[in-house]
Amino acid sequence: MHVAVCHRNVDFGVCGVSVPKVQAFGIFFMPTDRDYMERALALAERGRGRTSPNPMVGCVVVRDGAVIGEGCHERAGDAHAEVNALRDAGDVTDATVYVTLEPCCHEGKTPPCVDLLKARKPARVIAAMEDPNPQVSGRGIEALRGAGVSVELGLMEDEARRLNEVFIKYVTTGTPFVIAKCGMSLDGKIATRTGDSQWVTGEASRHLVHQLRNEVDAILVGSRTVMLDDPSLTTRLRDEKTRDPIRVILDAGEYLDGNRRVFQLASEAPTWVATPDGGVCEAADAVLHIPGDDDAIDMQALMKELASREVTSVLIEGGGTTHASAFEAGIVDKVMFFVAPKIIGGREAVSAVEGLGIEQMSDAIMLKDMTATPLGHDILIVAYVVKD
Repeated sequence: MHVAVCHRNVDFGVCGVSVPKVQAFGIFFMPTDRDYMERALALAERGRGRTSPNPMVGCVVVRDGAVIGEGCHERAGDAHAEVNALRDAGDVTDATVYVTLEPCCHEGKTPPCVDLLKARKPARVIAAMEDPNPQVSGRGIEALRGAGVSVELGLMEDEARRLNEVFIKYVTTGTPFVIAKCGMSLDGKIATRTGDSQWVTGEASRHLVHQLRNEVDAILVGSRTVMLDDPSLTTRLRDEKTRDPIRVILDAGEYLDGNRRVFQLASEAPTWVATPDGGVCEAADAVLHIPGDDDAIDMQALMKELASREVTSVLIEGGGTTHASAFEAGIVDKVMFFVAPKIIGGREAVSAVEGLGIEQMSDAIMLKDMTATPLGHDILIVAYVVKD
């Protein structure tokens, strides 16, 4: 992982006016460079939830201090950001191209972007980060430099890496990026002792959850959640064009039946059931046979199977047992806990993460980069799991 260490320097520009410059990896960037890269990152965001298994990429073309073209990768299989931006710019040369990810140099569903850039002969290409894809991984930069194009790397790399955290995990490990999400009371309960869970959190939190469903490839729950709550696990957002995630249900003991909503939906997204070898579920669109027993599914094996089906991101919305299995298996990358200003209480109430738990505090799962954001009456806590 590259980590950009930036500090400020001062360059005395026109009429002696000091202009701060930002340095990343020994390269000095002007404030306007950052402005254009911020625009490229904003453009890349437009593809969120639509580019998988590809990354989100934005591109801005600048000449003589003016933006003459911009574009993004809108969805998988469509033109890449550089192609859209250069098409928007027209037949120009000697421009500066700002792109959030190193231009690709391999033939995929679309031609290599490097070839188009070489033909357009930009004066500079400024890329936020190197492409972690082993098929690229610096080769695009080398090809451009070999063609006489000046390439500068590292401007706003931290932001670019966070933007494509899903793609980076998937392309470097061959497993999906996993988010553990739950809505809980202040004392960590997700349901009362009778199982009542509607609603722990408020409307603003539930709206954001549907936005998350609109962005991820798959949503994962346990069969107990499906049988008790009978959720649809679809995306519901007003006045927005949405997509449903693939629904993946853990069913270690053939607990499901075909009368649940997840099997009756008019949805373009399928419902898959993960079960040990020999397990069946005729109502499912597909049965994933995963190592396990009557008590649990091998979560790491499940993630590898999902990755083989080009699932790059998974949102876990299961109950306390499913979350416990995920944390114990070490598959969780990010947590998003919506905390409501309520106290539920009761040792028999359902906790956010159940299972046996740890014996020693030193064995606790550590989190980093934690933020807390007010969301209606609730608070959204986001953090990343510290990996060994």
